[in-house]
Amino acid sequence: MSNSYLTGSSAVPGGIQGPPAAPSRNTAAAGLLSKSWARVALGLVVPFLLLGLWQLVSVLGVFSAVQLPSPGAVLTSAADLIERGELGTHIAISTQRVLTGFALGAALGLVLGALLGLSRLADVLLGPLFGAVRAVPSLALVPLLILWMGIGEDSKVTLITIGAFFPVFTTVSLALRHVDKNLVEAARAFGLNGIKLLTTVQLPAVVPAVFSGLRLALAQSWLFLVAAELIASSMGLGFLLTDSQNNGRTDRMFLAIVLLAVIGKTTDALLGVAEKWAVKKWA
Repeated sequence: MSNSYLTGSSAVPGGIQGPPAAPSRNTAAAGLLSKSWARVALGLVVPFLLLGLWQLVSVLGVFSAVQLPSPGAVLTSAADLIERGELGTHIAISTQRVLTGFALGAALGLVLGALLGLSRLADVLLGPLFGAVRAVPSLALVPLLILWMGIGEDSKVTLITIGAFFPVFTTVSLALRHVDKNLVEAARAFGLNGIKLLTTVQLPAVVPAVFSGLRLALAQSWLFLVAAELIASSMGLGFLLTDSQNNGRTDRMFLAIVLLAVIGKTTDALLGVAEKWAVKKWA
């Protein structure tokens, strides 16, 4: 019996090699999933299935129109708000509040997270305080912010800033504590210290963790938006949501929820693009 039969190779008697093995299905599937257009297309499958199920349930009358308006009714309410010139204003104001609060909270989280992650003394002094504040529900801060800042934009942006701060602060401080000590010592041997050490070695080492915190912070910002727009707001998607609830406009409630989901996912996708660029450049 020849060796080819014992080894299970594709060689045939006479020393002639057989045709190369066909690529496995798993390899082909992995190659397809690596393409951005395929990932986007597959990511839309489940939402479209849910949309079809939503339409089917509406047609069958499983729920009343008040409990579950049809997708067509939601689109009609969107068209009505667009004709009045209100929908674009709601979206623009909410997006501005989220991006402003997110930028402030992320910047503060990065600075203070770096401070506590690099200084054991700062961690001992400030760690318990930040841990206690993080446990306070966002709605509990609303009356205090109204008392201190009034009902203007400052109180709303501050609440969103608080929501964005803690994910960045927590991930950065924890990641910096676990940076390879040998890497840090090697950088110090080359004369890097202080801010130069932080920006050249330590922060690049935690870039993936930083962006994980940023993406969580962005999601938190959209969550805190609704609570922020409870503060005597007259515009914004959070206001549209609560105002529709008070007026029994379930179609507009669903519209606000869908818009929050779509815009939130869009901003997260843009941050994901920035993450890929940053990881490629620094990590």
